[in-house]
Amino acid sequence: MVIVKTTVRRDVLTLPAAAPGPENPLPPLLPLRNVHTLDERAKEGLPRDMARQLGYEPLRSPLPTRVLDAYGRERTETALDVIVVENARLRATVLPGYGGRVHSLLHKPTGRELLYRNPVLQPAAFALNGAWFSGGIEWNIGATGHTTLSCAPVHAARVRAPDGGEMLRLWEWERLRDLPFQVDLWLPEDSDFLHVGVRIRNPHEKPAPVYWWSNIAVPDERRVLAPADEAWHFAYTGALRKVPVPEFEGADRTYPQRSEYPADYFYDVPDGERRWIAALDDDGHGLVQTSTDLPRGRKLFQWGTGAGGRRWQEWLTEPGTGGYAEIQSGLARTQLEHVRLDAETEFSWLESYGPLSASPERVHGEWAGARGEVAARLADALPRDAVDAAYAAWLTCADAEPGEVLATGSGWGALEVLRAEYKLPGTPFAESTLGPDQAPWLELLHTGAVPEPRKVAPPGPTPVAPHWRDMLETAPARPLAEYHLGIAQWHAGDRAQAVRSWERGLELAPSRWPLLRCLAVADHAEGNTERAADRYAEAFDDLCQERRDDGSVWTAATAALGREAVTELLAAHRSEAARSIWDRLPEATRAEGRFRLLEAQLRYAEGDMAGVRTVFESGFEASDLREGAETLGDLWTAATGEPIPARYDFRMRPAEG
Repeated sequence: MVIVKTTVRRDVLTLPAAAPGPENPLPPLLPLRNVHTLDERAKEGLPRDMARQLGYEPLRSPLPTRVLDAYGRERTETALDVIVVENARLRATVLPGYGGRVHSLLHKPTGRELLYRNPVLQPAAFALNGAWFSGGIEWNIGATGHTTLSCAPVHAARVRAPDGGEMLRLWEWERLRDLPFQVDLWLPEDSDFLHVGVRIRNPHEKPAPVYWWSNIAVPDERRVLAPADEAWHFAYTGALRKVPVPEFEGADRTYPQRSEYPADYFYDVPDGERRWIAALDDDGHGLVQTSTDLPRGRKLFQWGTGAGGRRWQEWLTEPGTGGYAEIQSGLARTQLEHVRLDAETEFSWLESYGPLSASPERVHGEWAGARGEVAARLADALPRDAVDAAYAAWLTCADAEPGEVLATGSGWGALEVLRAEYKLPGTPFAESTLGPDQAPWLELLHTGAVPEPRKVAPPGPTPVAPHWRDMLETAPARPLAEYHLGIAQWHAGDRAQAVRSWERGLELAPSRWPLLRCLAVADHAEGNTERAADRYAEAFDDLCQERRDDGSVWTAATAALGREAVTELLAAHRSEAARSIWDRLPEATRAEGRFRLLEAQLRYAEGDMAGVRTVFESGFEASDLREGAETLGDLWTAATGEPIPARYDFRMRPAEG
């Protein structure tokens, strides 16, 4: 038998893709969505450790990251840089420019794609900071939801594998929790299983909340199996409850196509059981994922067969390409929890992904037999002790310094390493990766002052970790420093002090609109809609006077501030002032689908129901429609009293009442 050496190589993949677009320059002071908010009554009677972790450091906003919401729905053939890890049995294709997502995992002897491989790359508003896309295997770190790195580059390099060959290392600095992490993809020669070593480090002197879920998209014409007889069920009504597996409310929920509405099933895998989850087709073929014991959670997410679930699937790919479900593996029982990582310690584990074939009669038979069949076939294909041995072998290489650099991520890790002189073997954050976003903070680090801008432009991003807040507290109190300080204070929960900082900065600021907008958000959060509306209107007037060109940065700022201002003015029942702002938006901005929705809302507020109908009937796609949003359907129903057209029906829960 000829053994083909494992290779790690660059390549290019061409897909119809919509670009994520420029960052929204307005700091996201509030969370984008609350679809995973648990009803407080549902916390009663939960296991003590689960209840504790449900309340441990929930995310208050996507800060310090910025929102990606300027993408559209028009896709063009796009050449994407990929890294291919391949041996004689498997080929893994990785997107380093999109969070290190595994786009494809092909089993070469059978020609089977083991994942749901999305034929397009279409951003949608599912990530904690906006843009996300479906398909493949994604590495979710940070907080409940899809990672802010979904559409961001990560560092990538070749590393020597435990067996002497090559493996691919991905690493970045996760900014929501201020933690470095790495993902090593190791494909032993002639192996049917891709091993993935994961390490999250806390280099700080205080504990940190950690969230990790490996999210695997698979075709939904599968049965999903895991070693559990119960699951924690979470739906978009906000309830979390324990339910039996597989039968629940009259249907076998281990088949994703047997549910009407989207739902999560977090399998309650008993202590001591081997951790695994599989998705197998009618013939008993499919994918299995297993791991060492640290990741205790296993989950099934299903879109369901209802109108809303079908519409979302079309939205994320192309009609006629088949549906998908997600099987997942995580650190906690549920995705609503965060786990404590003590100071100067780390979490590490190994996951394995590969093909599995089992008796179709048993796989699709009664539950105990189906589970037992999959467990037995997994034990044959990859024994539990083989995974433990692979983990031990990988640990000997986890600190190995990377070789050839294959892709470059952000410069934020380099900034943190320079600041604190962290020693992070295996994950170098080179000074060469520092860029314009980090430049002002390097100057603050070296001089103790925030530099004044050299040209009129929207302010850059703000680091909000405690050490940066402390430096801003002692920096000269110039307007830009007060702006950034207020953002850091807001993030820390000191909203009153943040408002004082923004008000101090406003007194001398040559550029007033960024500060006025922050104060408007603060008013909105306090329920002071009238004052928020006043400040938004003033901020937009100031931006229009200050705007220097029609470049992407100013256009993004105008669109973002105009949209927020119109929304707040409508909430204050001031449609005439909202119309004034709408009329000053660039024509190209008003033509975007997300602004066509805003136009329909404005017309509704003006009492122009015929105009609302006209906007809807002309056809538009609100590109950044958020997961769980019912805005389109609610507006149509309110304006017309008619059933929601299919193209606008994105409901993820039963209608109330």
